[in-house]
Amino acid sequence: MSEKQFIYIDGSMGEGGGQIFRTALAYAAVIKQPIIIKNIRAKRKNPGLRPQHLAALRILTKITNAEVKGDFVGSKEVTFIPNEINGGQFEVNTGTAGSVTLIIQAILPALLFAKRKAIVKITGGTDVPMAPPIDTYRFVFFPFLESHGIKTRVELIKRGHYPRGGGEVILEVEPIKRIEPFLLLRQGKIKKIRGISHCVKLPKHVALRQAKAAEKTLITEGFNDIEIQIESYPPNKDPHLGPGSGIVLWAETSEKALLSADSLGAKGKPAEKVGKEAALKLIKQIKAGGAVDVNHTDYLIPFLALADGKSKIYSSEISLHTLTAIKVAEIILKRKFEVTGELGKPGHISTK
Repeated sequence: MSEKQFIYIDGSMGEGGGQIFRTALAYAAVIKQPIIIKNIRAKRKNPGLRPQHLAALRILTKITNAEVKGDFVGSKEVTFIPNEINGGQFEVNTGTAGSVTLIIQAILPALLFAKRKAIVKITGGTDVPMAPPIDTYRFVFFPFLESHGIKTRVELIKRGHYPRGGGEVILEVEPIKRIEPFLLLRQGKIKKIRGISHCVKLPKHVALRQAKAAEKTLITEGFNDIEIQIESYPPNKDPHLGPGSGIVLWAETSEKALLSADSLGAKGKPAEKVGKEAALKLIKQIKAGGAVDVNHTDYLIPFLALADGKSKIYSSEISLHTLTAIKVAEIILKRKFEVTGELGKPGHISTK
């Protein structure tokens, strides 16, 4: 194959992290475009592929019957030549606490355009730092996608926290013909704050204290209709590999806005701090007035890029992460975006 047919992506652009690698692979798989990604994770302390990135690459290789070079931990350059997108059953294991949700980010766009339904078992970290917690996908993002005709489902079998991992989820994806455009411009009235606070291999009071601290913080800011579910396990029936806790909160609004926030427990971090932290993050995104919070803005970019027709969203915060994701989409898909707003401030994002 002639090198002129390849698209080249510089992994050091923008924020220079793993998101560039994941989204580049996803787009290349959807349009069956050979791609070479260089300088992978160049701006991270440990540049190159980590186990979770390698796991995403290898499962996407299976899904697309791709030819691959550079598929090893530490690799700073990968050649990816995808073919047809297959459905069926797949399994992938990071072998670490590598994020299962970040693997989902890499494979979901391709699976939407597969020949048939796909069922993927993913083993790794479900609730780990620097990645969306699985509950954000279960209760916020995937229900939103389904309301827009994208039929995906994720079932949580077992949680996995850093450093042990061992979490298990089942991802089911129904193929679609096209992605409809998105219009999310108004936050609307906040009707209710929901959440889920969990702990594993820890006393139930940890999850309760997280929830109570979050509720207290939200009430102080004038939010009164709050419902936070508690998830914990009896010590003799807890199947998880290691201890961990976390909380995810989300707002239900009259305009079906995408507003959520989360916080993870850690050794020496009081449960009250975990709950308060998540609540303050959510309050910040709500007060900014956007219809989509800063993290969901990131999650939505690939769907905006792949949608038929023009989309427009009003984000509570424009991040460098988002701008980098847009740049990758513009290079590979030739999709033009327009961003109005300053970095770190609310702003509109639209496709042309």
